[in-house]
Amino acid sequence: MTAASPSTRRLALLLAGLAMFGPFSIDTIFPAFLLLGERMQVDQVAVQQTVSVYLLFYGLMSLAHGPLSDAFGRRRVILGGLVLFIAASIGCALSRDLTTLLVFRALQGVTAGVGVIVGRAVIRDLYHGADAQRLMSQVSMIFGIAPAIAPIIGGWILLGGGDWPLIFWFLVAFALVLLAATGKWLPETHPVEARTPLSTGALLRSYLQMGTNPRLLRLAAAGAFNFSGIFLYIASAPVFVMQHLQLGQGGFAWLFIPTIGGMTMGSFLSGRMAGRMTAQRQVGIGFSLCAVSALVNLAYVLAVGQIALPWAVLPIFIGGVGMALIFPILALAVLDMYPHQRGLASSMQMFIQLMINTVVAGVASPLLSGTPLHLALGYAGFFAIGASFWFWERRCERRREAAASVA
Repeated sequence: MTAASPSTRRLALLLAGLAMFGPFSIDTIFPAFLLLGERMQVDQVAVQQTVSVYLLFYGLMSLAHGPLSDAFGRRRVILGGLVLFIAASIGCALSRDLTTLLVFRALQGVTAGVGVIVGRAVIRDLYHGADAQRLMSQVSMIFGIAPAIAPIIGGWILLGGGDWPLIFWFLVAFALVLLAATGKWLPETHPVEARTPLSTGALLRSYLQMGTNPRLLRLAAAGAFNFSGIFLYIASAPVFVMQHLQLGQGGFAWLFIPTIGGMTMGSFLSGRMAGRMTAQRQVGIGFSLCAVSALVNLAYVLAVGQIALPWAVLPIFIGGVGMALIFPILALAVLDMYPHQRGLASSMQMFIQLMINTVVAGVASPLLSGTPLHLALGYAGFFAIGASFWFWERRCERRREAAASVA
């Protein structure tokens, strides 16, 4: 770690906070879906587009955050993104029709990914090997609180008598705190001499190279589809919580606390495992837990007529543990493939994940959220696809090792 760096604990807290304002932008508005539909006189399918539009632009802009930080420095890009996010959140709070709201939700999506994407590059700038895995796991563990508490905060705001715009004013306040903390405590980890000039032609060639790299695509797809199993329930939270579990606006905690509790436990275990077992074994354990989670979930849904707590969310807790064991290994493996373009590699990885998430939120969730069985099948299906990409990559890795030993 450089002399100018903050303590590891402070850095973990700051990077986790920067990663939080992305999920906060999605999850805090879930309890307001019904109210938004009433106020703007649109159905719930239209309201769901506030998530889909956000994720679409989040994913598209994720291709730019990393290269911008490679060219202009990590700190400057994060600060600029926070300023624009604050402006977009103010615009959302002042919107009075769905079209205007969607425009500012798109602008939120353009800026919200800067914290998590550039933050990963910051970690890899400062640390290597097991140390990088430990810090990545610490950030994930703290960051994991965000999707759990965001809908709870949104519910409290509404239950306290607030209207839906107050949720966006909360996001403005949260981003202002992050802006002040970043300005005070985040060092510049990417020195001028190491920066890559921003060239459209070179950028397109780099993305083409990465986008056609089979190993990067396998690793990114393994992580993205694995997360999609969990994200299917997150995107379907209003239907799952209020219709299937028959809870009210304050009931989102029953889904999000077990979900994120599992992810937090998995991140803690990943930090403890760093340097004590091989990365391949850790990922194998993670996928095994996901498989157990999917099978238990399907068995429970098929066995009962009406799902109920706590059994309806226990499998998701187990899946969260498995996913968090897998994530840091795959994320660091992608970054290590391009040591001189970590920001670009982080952007590419995030773009793949977010494009898949956009399809999950905009297509899979509306199609599958109608019944608990369809959700459980989708959950299992996404885990199976993620595991397939991982085992494909392991097979290719063994072939590369065999070829190298012969040579």
